[in-house]
Amino acid sequence: MKNLRKQDEQQSKLDRRSFLQFAGAGAAGLALFAAGCKKDEAMISNPAGVNLGSGDIGILNYAYALEQLEAAFYTKVAAAFYAGITEAERLLLADIRDHEIAHREFFKNALGSNAIPGLEVDFSMINFSSRDSVLATAKAFEDLGVSAYNGAGVLIKDSAYLTLAGKIVSVEARHAALIRDLISNGSFADSEVIDNNGLDKSRLPMEVLSIAAPFIKTKINANDLPKS
Repeated sequence: MKNLRKQDEQQSKLDRRSFLQFAGAGAAGLALFAAGCKKDEAMISNPAGVNLGSGDIGILNYAYALEQLEAAFYTKVAAAFYAGITEAERLLLADIRDHEIAHREFFKNALGSNAIPGLEVDFSMINFSSRDSVLATAKAFEDLGVSAYNGAGVLIKDSAYLTLAGKIVSVEARHAALIRDLISNGSFADSEVIDNNGLDKSRLPMEVLSIAAPFIKTKINANDLPKS
């Protein structure tokens, strides 16, 4: 377990560096903004649960919470891959794990003292030794993540943060397409996630958190997030 944690930490540092280089000046601006905010804008916790905060900081913490969930899932997947996995699948899922760790560490680093604490997850419903169970869960998480970023876009006020969200959601959409293709070749996009106008589905935070709730033990308070 210690070795896995050490490997995760080392990988996180490398991936965070790569992702920050990719994000460019926007990341630096985000970090400066977060550092200048009053700490009470993102309460660490209260009796009603971990408070995500308000405004753009709240939305960033919301994204950070989802990235924590995805990073934890893929880290567990890669710690003991399901039976019968091919070498190609092993490499692809390890790549997704690295991306999600990079996303998680990016938000944690950028939010600084405004970041919510690490969340406790619950993957008891997932059979990690089963390819079908792992890929079905991955599909659900990736589709949910894409719809979450799409829905949060309208709530973000700062254009720099919106640009960064756009860069991240494009990566999440690549993940979603890949997972769908692993499940059924050629099914990278269908009417389940794409509407008649060729647009991806979007969900607002409350709906997303409700769907994700069975996999997160930590109670999350999103009451202060912007609604429109």
